[in-house]
Amino acid sequence: MAGQRAEVLTGAAVILAAIGFVVYAGQITGRGTGNVGSYDLKASFRSVEGVKVGTDVRLAGVKVGTVTALTLNPQTFYADATLTVQDQIALPDDSAALVSSEGLLGGNFVELVPGGSVDNLAAGAEILDTQGAVSIISLMMKFAGGGSDKADSTP
Repeated sequence: MAGQRAEVLTGAAVILAAIGFVVYAGQITGRGTGNVGSYDLKASFRSVEGVKVGTDVRLAGVKVGTVTALTLNPQTFYADATLTVQDQIALPDDSAALVSSEGLLGGNFVELVPGGSVDNLAAGAEILDTQGAVSIISLMMKFAGGGSDKADSTP
């Protein structure tokens, strides 16, 4: 009888610990209960290399949202992104969205750069000033080329 009681208490402790881990993970990833409200913004990028659904959207290095959709626009051949941003973040309507890198070996994220306008972006609005991902390989090739652009120009 005492052995069964110990097994039941141990099982209950394991279940409570598992629930605690799930709640903690939800809070860390921003998917837990009590989340603040959010709104969507649209942006079109020439390249979203390294960005996928779930990628961070950051403002001043702080996560303020996520990329919730990526589609290819067949008319412009640009990648249309939907960015979900926290309600308390009111961005000026001349803000910019850039695909940035965490470093040479780090991942990419979408960086929001606020503008100076007094009018703010409404829910569903499009950020017009965008800059796509910069390919590290193409930068290295330009660097390795050693100024081949200068050799092509004529005096």
